[in-house]
Amino acid sequence: MAACNTRHKTFFPLRATGLVLLAWGVNSVHADAYPSKPVTIVVAQAPGGGNDAVARVLAARLSTVYGQQFIVENRPGAGGNIGSAFVARAPKDGYTIFMTSSSHTINPSLYKRVPYEPVKDFAPIAMVANVTFVLVANPNFSAKTTGQLIERAKQQPGKINYASAGNGTLNHLLAEMLKSATRVEMMHVPYKGSAAALTDVIAGQVPVGFNSLTAALPFIKSGQLRALGVSSQQRSALAPDIPPVADTVQGFDATAWYGCRFSG
Repeated sequence: MAACNTRHKTFFPLRATGLVLLAWGVNSVHADAYPSKPVTIVVAQAPGGGNDAVARVLAARLSTVYGQQFIVENRPGAGGNIGSAFVARAPKDGYTIFMTSSSHTINPSLYKRVPYEPVKDFAPIAMVANVTFVLVANPNFSAKTTGQLIERAKQQPGKINYASAGNGTLNHLLAEMLKSATRVEMMHVPYKGSAAALTDVIAGQVPVGFNSLTAALPFIKSGQLRALGVSSQQRSALAPDIPPVADTVQGFDATAWYGCRFSG
């Protein structure tokens, strides 16, 4: 799930149920004057992904509630490290909010160095959403189920490509989890963002990949993508007809978080 963080002692609590985001208050030394100017919500991923979509819903709601502009600014790159570093260096005045995802806490384990302290440099505001991912395939790809994909991958080691939003992203790690659990080999094709990866699976440039269910669902419903399985152990209420990957790969279970933080 992604996290929303803001910089400073301004505490800006938010609660979210699904995509219905309700601001319930601001607690600050200058609470009566906040916000007195536009607030930037930094997203460490490219436009079009799940994190970006949640941030834009959040920004629209907060702009209405507080009568001040909340502006989404995308700063993608280095698996989210560029956006994290930018917010860590931002003024600690409550006017830079970080809308981030699981990558914020995953990256310190993937990179020898990250340009921020994931705990010390940020003050948590709220957990905003949990997002299920889905394994999707181009409709012309021969595999129609997770089991068939695994079978094809075993028959053609290293010959099947999968798309991700970039090295170290959850899309990438989910596919690596699948490979590890089933002992198959597939080739990783990293993109600059989940929207670009999804576009190429739809176009048939790459046959399969994991993506957020919220981003992929319209294309699944239109027939432009085939859903093989959701990443959660339970079926999603958004798409109850899609079986979990765990039905085929025992113990497979992962969801993303989205949250908010101040730089702190």
